[in-house]
Amino acid sequence: MATAARSSDDRLMTAEELLALPDDVRAELVDGVMVMVPPAGAEHGAINMRIAGVLIPWVMGRGLGELFDSSTAFILRRRPDLVRAPDVAFVSAARVPRPIPKGGLELAPDLAVEVLSPSNTAGEINRKLGDYFGHGSRVVWIVDPDDRTVMVYAPPAAPRLLRESDTLDGGEVLPGFETPVTAFFAGLGTG
Repeated sequence: MATAARSSDDRLMTAEELLALPDDVRAELVDGVMVMVPPAGAEHGAINMRIAGVLIPWVMGRGLGELFDSSTAFILRRRPDLVRAPDVAFVSAARVPRPIPKGGLELAPDLAVEVLSPSNTAGEINRKLGDYFGHGSRVVWIVDPDDRTVMVYAPPAAPRLLRESDTLDGGEVLPGFETPVTAFFAGLGTG
């Protein structure tokens, strides 16, 4: 489970303070409180790369925008600061600041992808969904390595559960994009 850490004086942390931490510190800010994100493991990393691998040619080849990995801080709100770092994220070309800043992005991704880790709780994922959609994200994919599924959230439509035999599409965020769900899981684990 991700753990919250507060300073001894209970002062809330800012996005700039979070971004000034050493590169090996993986954390998000939830209402100004740093939440440590433990390493998720090799399978999780492999799935992240597979997702990015299928998105890169589609997004970059068409000039649709930019893809970001989990080292990117999306500053969703200020005072208290709310900073999320999805496993994979897409921001459309019309919304990407140019030049891309060296620090965090003060916007919500159009598409946020969260690959479940053993430490994730249902409450934590529900909070992330609320954070993303409450600040402008249009689609969230929750990828479950254990069940080998992808839950697609794209309000106002009802969430859709996709299994390995299904095809995932990009909806209105990535029109025309399609990939078999099995592309994220084939050859990994026992399923």
